[in-house]
Amino acid sequence: MFYWFLKTIVIGPIIKLLFRPWAEGEENIPEEGAAIFASNHLSFSDSIFLPLVVPRRMTFLAKSDYFTGRGVKGRLTAAFFKAIGQVPVDRSGGKASSAALNSGLKVLRRGDLLGIYPEGTRSPDGRLYRGRTGVARMALEGKVPVIPVAMIGTDKAQPTGKVIPRIMRVGVRVGKPLDFSRYEGMEDDRFVLRSITDEIMYELMLLSGQEYVDMYATSMKDRLVSAARAKARELQEAAKPGTAAPELEEALDAAEGKARATEDARRATGMPARSDGTGRSVDAGAAGDGGTGAAEGRDDDGDTPVVAAS
Repeated sequence: MFYWFLKTIVIGPIIKLLFRPWAEGEENIPEEGAAIFASNHLSFSDSIFLPLVVPRRMTFLAKSDYFTGRGVKGRLTAAFFKAIGQVPVDRSGGKASSAALNSGLKVLRRGDLLGIYPEGTRSPDGRLYRGRTGVARMALEGKVPVIPVAMIGTDKAQPTGKVIPRIMRVGVRVGKPLDFSRYEGMEDDRFVLRSITDEIMYELMLLSGQEYVDMYATSMKDRLVSAARAKARELQEAAKPGTAAPELEEALDAAEGKARATEDARRATGMPARSDGTGRSVDAGAAGDGGTGAAEGRDDDGDTPVVAAS
């Protein structure tokens, strides 16, 4: 009841007015019967825009974090997802995966529409990542078609980490239903599950126009986090007293090496080093400046600074 109240009276009309979402392939949405809507995942708002273009009620498998958040924002998010009937799932794997599968099958056995993101998480960079095989197993066990759906522009309207979305048009592109009944009874064959999942991801790639990456989005996120931590450690080390960034250390080493080479060459040829009147070698000092063409010296009486411009 609350689902329809939000969709048709409160949130739905406002979002349609502001964002004017467009849809293609609406004729591929079944008027009755269970089906899985498999979508790419670019933004938190995907789960809001997609149901707006589907006349029937849609239930999503939502990560359990949305239901266990703390603080005002966390409680509001949990209340919202519970109110619209979304199903929490634990994505840690093992028994949690079986529980998620069973939750999805309950929705399908009621004859309802189930929304799922095969990538398992939002794309970290806008590309399409390898799909998890849970969607294939669910389609075979539930004996339902899979409808590929591409969300367009939601990552620009609400990038990850942005609370208030940018007002702009977003789109939903619905593909033709995929029938996997030819694999009936083979839901325990991991090669079949991978083949089905790859077929779904291929259709999503065609619909969305995204570049496909043959690795899991979670693995890419782990890489990005590790790289960010390594960079942070490098900056911390460079900021310590008596230390310098590798590039600066290399430049200093090169300058010192050039100075030594110049001095060694003079000694080998017997040429005396020019003095600035204070006992210092002018040439050696210039070499120590890295050959930049600017040196600080003194005037004839050795007191007033004189700057020689390059």
